[in-house]
Amino acid sequence: MAIPRQPGFDLSSTYLHLADGGGGAPIEVTPTFWQELTSGDLTSEDVRRVATVDGWLVTRFHITADTAHWEMHPAGDEFLYMLSGASDIVLQEQGGERVVELRPGTVCKVPRGAWHRLVLREPGDLMGITYGKGTQHRPL
Repeated sequence: MAIPRQPGFDLSSTYLHLADGGGGAPIEVTPTFWQELTSGDLTSEDVRRVATVDGWLVTRFHITADTAHWEMHPAGDEFLYMLSGASDIVLQEQGGERVVELRPGTVCKVPRGAWHRLVLREPGDLMGITYGKGTQHRPL
């Protein structure tokens, strides 16, 4: 008898939400996912889970340009893991800015409440692990 098989999911189109307490759920990334999340439109079950359930969001992005805004996570830290390519993470801290160079296989810890942005050095893939409830953006 053959063992049933199914494919895993791709983190660039299906994120993973790891809830406090050990539960987890795949999150479908629709074309309007980020707009709904940042606007507070909680009609989608997946968007509502990310916005209201404490936990970590695991994502993967193909990076081809600098970020167009600053970002900040007031509820927890963020970890950025460079899978391929190269980028710099610019962190605003008391006393000025600090740059963390991300190259394949390296991680940057973005502390809770730190404004940060990405500067692309070479296109590639980046994994984000974010305790992102309440994430904020502001223009450069």
